[in-house]
Amino acid sequence: MSRSPWNREPESITRARTGLTQDVRGRQRRYIAAMGVRTACVVVMAATWNRWPVLALCALAGGVVIPYLAVVAAQAGWTQQRGARPALKLVREEPLTRVLLEPTLILPPERNAAG
Repeated sequence: MSRSPWNREPESITRARTGLTQDVRGRQRRYIAAMGVRTACVVVMAATWNRWPVLALCALAGGVVIPYLAVVAAQAGWTQQRGARPALKLVREEPLTRVLLEPTLILPPERNAAG
């Protein structure tokens, strides 16, 4: 009987993960919020470019860095929302026995040469 090498304990309902729909919705909300902040940075940069160039450059840096941080934050939320996974236990199986086969030479049948 062949069993899977990874054995998992059943999860209790208190540690159950959130549904996929809720997880995706949460990621989308975090990403959209970060993109809203990025849009605000671009608007601030455009509005302050001539008057306060230091503020405009800071807003430009925020507009460049925020998309990367938004993706990382959206993906990092997966472990925080879903909780820690239980450790997998490795089940040792019995070692396979090797069967040695002897080589066999199969020759075609001999034919009568006097024919």
